[in-house]
Amino acid sequence: MQMDNQFPPRKVPSFCSFRYGLSLLLHFCNVVIMAQRMCLSLTMVAMVNSTDALGSPNTSTEEHLDHIKNPVYNWSPKIQGIIFSSVFYGVLITQIPVGYLSEKYSIKKMIGSALFLSSLLSLLMPMAAEGGEAFLLACRVVQGAAQGSVFIAQHVMWAKWAPPLERGRLTSLSLSGILLGSFIVLLVTGFICQSLGWPMAFYIFGACGCALSLLWFLLFYDDPKDHPCISISEKEYILSSLNQQVSSRTQSLPIKAMIKSLPVWAIAFGSFAFHWTNNIMVLYTPTFISSKLHVNIKENGLLSALPYLFAWSFGILAGHLSDFFLSRNILRLVTIRNLFNTLGLLLPAFFSVCLLYLSFSFSSTTIFLILASSTGTFCMAGVLINGLDIAPSYYGFLKGVTAVIGMIGGLISSTLCGVILHQDPESAWFKIFFLMAVINVICLLFCLVFGKAEIQDWAKDIQEHTRL
Repeated sequence: MQMDNQFPPRKVPSFCSFRYGLSLLLHFCNVVIMAQRMCLSLTMVAMVNSTDALGSPNTSTEEHLDHIKNPVYNWSPKIQGIIFSSVFYGVLITQIPVGYLSEKYSIKKMIGSALFLSSLLSLLMPMAAEGGEAFLLACRVVQGAAQGSVFIAQHVMWAKWAPPLERGRLTSLSLSGILLGSFIVLLVTGFICQSLGWPMAFYIFGACGCALSLLWFLLFYDDPKDHPCISISEKEYILSSLNQQVSSRTQSLPIKAMIKSLPVWAIAFGSFAFHWTNNIMVLYTPTFISSKLHVNIKENGLLSALPYLFAWSFGILAGHLSDFFLSRNILRLVTIRNLFNTLGLLLPAFFSVCLLYLSFSFSSTTIFLILASSTGTFCMAGVLINGLDIAPSYYGFLKGVTAVIGMIGGLISSTLCGVILHQDPESAWFKIFFLMAVINVICLLFCLVFGKAEIQDWAKDIQEHTRL
């Protein structure tokens, strides 16, 4: 019963340590990755010629002074939608293979190479657009595959770099870069397009990514014991704290045991609900603002960006609170995971219902919208890292599988929302938010009943079983 508190009572090195430096480096890598992914959503406004619907593909406007700075293309809304979604297909196909391979090959090379490839493709994106939508689609799919590799492989590195008492802080700090990147790109991309031309957005984010990939290759090592710059005390602290959890896995994947494992299904259900909610709030917040608040596009952009800033702060807060509760023995690890799963799944559902019934003014609508969109990041200290608790030796593969299940939930929710808004505009938001609340509550109950936070028998090293 005391498995949650079995970690050695060693003095933790200061915050200014190498592992926190790596987490901060990953934070900025995630900022750039999300900027590269999302900037097309804003540059598309400047890239598309809305005045010449019958022109041939890739025909520029007659404004010759602006032709080089802001090329304009004749892409239909259908083509634009395909271009937007293409990156997600690249992300989707890499999750499970990269999760499996990241346990066998160098994380340093996988993340560094994938980040560089995504950044290189960002630099080539304006040239691909000039070549036609087919070239742009190919670039986006490959870029999505590279970005998906970065997102999955970075989870696996914490199996060797994050002491159990610091997993919440380190993972939430690195992953919160995804949220900050979304906030930054919404704020600055419009200014870049207006002042320097839309191609410069791709060049700037691509160049930043290339620089960060170089830093990654210089600073990161797969194992703390091999790093030449880390202090001896920090190295000993990390290795001793992980000694009883991380082993070099030689046996094959226990697929049958994973399928039968209810804690694995609890993570899958939680991931499904998280992505279902997250996709709705990310993709349809501007639409909701436009339909309910009736603001101009500039104010809409600012209001759409605010939830990302709050989500970034909530994610980091969740990581620090979870580690605080664990290190002070205030709560058991499984209770901590359940607490943040409850906050991350129940609060968005609650505030979405408040949007329907308690939004009597502009300010109240804005507050509930921000809270509904941002509180889901409490799951960063819950279901999103729970796989590291139950199966650290198989975390990459497990993360890939549960991420795919979650992304399927996100694809279903975003598609279903579009159908509901098209068929029944009058009561669409009631149906969307009510369905979201029901799914979150059902998945949360499954997580609370079947979720675990100790290493499962099938995830333990085979030598450990022979000793027992």
